[in-house]
Amino acid sequence: MTPFQTPSIDWAALSPELILLGGAAICLLVPLFLAHGWRRHFCAFVSMGCFIGAGAAAVALFQMDETGTSVVADAMRRDRLAELAQVLIVGSGLLTVGVSYAYVLRERMGEYYTLLLTAAAGMCFFVAANDLMTMFLGLEWFSISLYILCAMAIEEVASLEAGLKYLIVGSFGSAILLFGSAFVYGATGALGFEDIAAASGDADQLFLVTGLAMIIVGLGFKASAAPFHMWTPDVYQGAPTPVTAFMSAATKIAALVLTMRLLVTAFPSEENLWTISLAVIVCISLAWGNLGALVQTNVKRLLAYSSISHAGFLLMPIAVGTSLGGRALLYYLIPYAAMSIGAFAVVGARERELARPVTLDDMAGMGWERPGMGAAMTLFMFGFIGLPPAGLFIGKFYAFSAAVDRGWTWLAIVGAVATAVSVYYYLGVVRAMYFQPAAVRVAPAGGSPPRELALGTSVVLAVVVTIGSFVAAQPLLDIATDAVSFLSFPH
Repeated sequence: MTPFQTPSIDWAALSPELILLGGAAICLLVPLFLAHGWRRHFCAFVSMGCFIGAGAAAVALFQMDETGTSVVADAMRRDRLAELAQVLIVGSGLLTVGVSYAYVLRERMGEYYTLLLTAAAGMCFFVAANDLMTMFLGLEWFSISLYILCAMAIEEVASLEAGLKYLIVGSFGSAILLFGSAFVYGATGALGFEDIAAASGDADQLFLVTGLAMIIVGLGFKASAAPFHMWTPDVYQGAPTPVTAFMSAATKIAALVLTMRLLVTAFPSEENLWTISLAVIVCISLAWGNLGALVQTNVKRLLAYSSISHAGFLLMPIAVGTSLGGRALLYYLIPYAAMSIGAFAVVGARERELARPVTLDDMAGMGWERPGMGAAMTLFMFGFIGLPPAGLFIGKFYAFSAAVDRGWTWLAIVGAVATAVSVYYYLGVVRAMYFQPAAVRVAPAGGSPPRELALGTSVVLAVVVTIGSFVAAQPLLDIATDAVSFLSFPH
């Protein structure tokens, strides 16, 4: 009998995941022996340290890895694309810790931070996947954590409903992706992305194309792209606001980076199919997201439809299948992640003051009552439109440039029209904060809660990244160029 060969493991490549999982274990066990008043502080401090440590590990790997290497029998890739995505994920997690610190979950602080770290570790694992099995394992790893996080506020019916809806629809999406992976494996006899590409020429095309379509659908669910978005508005609205903030940024980073890696590496021969398919999804997402946002009054629900719209903008550079598109995607994710978390942090601050879900009417007068929060929210709303000084101005410019460079000027025009439509509802938030008179409200029992320094710090950091990505655009674009150099684009 042939002895079983244990694959060599590059522990350095797994260091971001291991740091996060170690912190998760500490947050789960140590608070059991602490006084209740210390649990929130301890778990937040450990989580913050682990996110900083994981980010430092990913940055160190980014500087070291001038060429990509395989990890664990080529099940994962150690390259700058994965490491940049990991930096963005842990950065999103770090900002989320500040938003979470102000959120009250009574007896479940240890479990909350454990699941937050575990979800981030799963996403870091997911973006480095290099075969279909690793991809599915990473997807389920962070998805299960998010299902529970959405339902963490068990005292609120909306949170339980959000968790259940996300579980049902997310499981459906995962099943479609797994079924598609089975079709691809049946057609090619391969699991590795490069092996699938090598075997595509002799594969059964019906099975291969069917599997590819189902995989795109499964990843579309995670990216909140229409028409696979049906869970997004209800889940974003019902989940605890810190969880919504984390999902709006980190889940998109993980899903979209992996989508780009998978399509470019495993299916270059089917490029004509997946580029057109993604272009259609882009148009549907832009139309559905913007039109749906026009009629929303709940601010979290409005931002959920905004997220669907931005899924279209983010898929646009992937659809063109060029290195310029890859650079545009990675750059776009930086200011978008910061602005998403920052916007939900401002909504979370308003929720704490009013002790209820926030509507547009509840935002009335906030620009004068809380000048700092109002100015930050104004920046985020203008940034989502794509106006300077937010870095998304350059992100949209590069996304449109990639489409025009490919010869798809029509797609850039669709994006420009969608941007024009979005002006109405984004400026509606600004109008409510500064030009709508505040209604007379009854203060919550005991008065409004004290303002949280950690939450304000997260908003400030989000503002710094939003403006900094505009001011220092060229260095970030150079980093994105280095990251996408590990992919061989069809064009």
